[in-house]
Amino acid sequence: MSKRVRVRFAPSPTGPLHIGGVRTALFNYFFARQHGGDFILRIEDTDSQRFVPGAEEYINESLTWCGIKIDEGVSEGGPHAPYRQSERKAIYKQYADQLIASGNAYYAFDTAEELDALRKDAEVKGETFIYGFKIRNSMKTSLVLQADEVKRRMESGEQWVIRFKMPENEEVVMHDLIRGEVVVNTSTLDDKVLFKSSDMLPTYHMANVTDDFLMEISHVIRGEEWLPSLPLHVLLYRALGWTESMPKFAHLPLLLKPTGNGKLSKRDGDKMGFPVFPLEWKTAEGETSRGYREDGYFPESFVNLLALLGWNSGTEQEIFSMEELINLFSLERVNKSGARFDPEKAKWFNHQYLVKKGNAEIAEIFEKTLAQKGISTNQTNTEHIVGLVKERVNFVHEIWDQASFFFLAPDSYDEATIKKFWKEDTPAIIGEVVNLLKAIEPFTALSIDETLKPFINEKGYGMGRVMNTIRLALVGESKGPGVSEICEVIGKDETIQRLKLAAEKIR
Repeated sequence: MSKRVRVRFAPSPTGPLHIGGVRTALFNYFFARQHGGDFILRIEDTDSQRFVPGAEEYINESLTWCGIKIDEGVSEGGPHAPYRQSERKAIYKQYADQLIASGNAYYAFDTAEELDALRKDAEVKGETFIYGFKIRNSMKTSLVLQADEVKRRMESGEQWVIRFKMPENEEVVMHDLIRGEVVVNTSTLDDKVLFKSSDMLPTYHMANVTDDFLMEISHVIRGEEWLPSLPLHVLLYRALGWTESMPKFAHLPLLLKPTGNGKLSKRDGDKMGFPVFPLEWKTAEGETSRGYREDGYFPESFVNLLALLGWNSGTEQEIFSMEELINLFSLERVNKSGARFDPEKAKWFNHQYLVKKGNAEIAEIFEKTLAQKGISTNQTNTEHIVGLVKERVNFVHEIWDQASFFFLAPDSYDEATIKKFWKEDTPAIIGEVVNLLKAIEPFTALSIDETLKPFINEKGYGMGRVMNTIRLALVGESKGPGVSEICEVIGKDETIQRLKLAAEKIR
């Protein structure tokens, strides 16, 4: 590549960051790091009416949680500061004026009511309203008004916008790094608004192209929803004389609903019970949306699952570290078609990471749950318990359901298990087991097995029946790791006490 790779992630602070946006940030980050380039976070907040307090902080916290390191941004600074578009206000007008001077843009004084009336009229006729070459010369614009009239209107405080003058009937040929050649005829495009007098701020298109040029962006990697804007952006580069500096474009496939039909939305997550945001989000009205972090996902798992939505390594490998993703990522292996989101696969990814993690790390997280329940235990014991049950869960918070009996004796017993295994002579057998257990030293899973199993076989009681009744007494139901392992963890005295209690209570 001839010039240094510089990519940007440019979200708008209009609410919580969707996981599709996080994936866009990740793909930009992988690409930048692979090529030794720069990852820039630019906040595009020119739409003042849709600005949501706290959204910018949410974006930063989400990227940090994912392990994305920002090279230049609002907090980090950099040679192209400021990186918040509302603070670059003075920059854009000169380029909009340049487009006016070169005849590539014009002033328009149409009111919102007049435009609404034209849209409704077109709708009645079964047509789509396009503000373009067919009507612009019949509108209140600087293309038809005298220069002194334009000046008078502006000085009198009349609201105006600057619109791009879309060329008439021209084939715009563009190259997308994922989709290949894209050709659009300008006759199908409207004269987009670039600048507004109402707030003296540019629209997305004007600010986006200007900032990408001034920040020396080499590659624009963004979502498929921006593909319709590509012809305008390419033409803006041309009109401003920046063609030689124009970045290469790549438009990522959409994230689709689990059904594969349509773009993944918050509504889909609410309906099917999974988050669509990286972190929990609370609205000013008090509505809470779930986040992957708060639901118990590890950031590495979250990054891994998003990386494989729309990209593949060309191998059978599914578990990747951040370093591996950076080394393997390529835009050539990004799919053109949408990627279906599978919430069950997301859980599978988290399970893989949970199992791979050391027991000490998992125990440290799990001890917060124990503290909330008023249970104190030593680190070694918790690590042992975690090691016994982590294969059975997808999330750390699920460990309690699989391990509560290690900390609390059962206060009830599963009726189905009683019916299946508890017989008239069971209390007597338990009495024999208790006597055997009293003599075992050291009280380890191995020595318990070496004592119990020969005894059960010699007596002909049936291994399954006896071990399941012991499990019932210790756990309260038919679940958990090996019986001998449970005995070792809770200790000899607790094991014997639970066995005696079950023999008394179960009839």
